[in-house]
Amino acid sequence: MSDEARIDKWLWAVRVFKTRTVAASACKKGQVGVNGAQAKPSRVIREGDVVSVRKPPVEFCFRVKQPIENRIGARLVPEMMEDITDPKQYELLEMSRVSGFVNRAKGLGRPTKKDRRSLDEFKEDMPDFFLDFDFDDI
Repeated sequence: MSDEARIDKWLWAVRVFKTRTVAASACKKGQVGVNGAQAKPSRVIREGDVVSVRKPPVEFCFRVKQPIENRIGARLVPEMMEDITDPKQYELLEMSRVSGFVNRAKGLGRPTKKDRRSLDEFKEDMPDFFLDFDFDDI
C-alpha cells in the first residue's frame, strides 16, 4: 500500500461520499479541510492527518490511519480511518433529523409529503391541552 493518497479518492474509498465526483466537488466548494486548511481534490494526505468534512449542519472529523485510493468493503473502513467527530455534532445531526420541518427556509415552497407526515406525527405526540386552547374562554 502507498503511504499517501489524494483526498478526493480517499474520501470516496472510505465511503464518506458516494462517488468520487461528489467528493471532488465538496473539495472545490471548500467543505473539506486537512489539518485545519482547505483542501483541493488533488491534495495528498498521509497517515495521521486529520480530515474535516462539512455536511451541513454537521462537521465530521476523521484521522487517517491508512491512505488508500481504491474503494474497500464497509467492514474494513475502521482500519483505514478513525472517527474523531465531537459527540455534540452527532446530537446536532439527530436534532436536525427530528425537527427538520421546523427550520424550513422561506421560499422553499410547500412541505413535502415526508414533511407533512413528520408534522402529523409530531402533532399526535403533543398533549391535547396544547391543541384545544380556545381564546374565546379568556
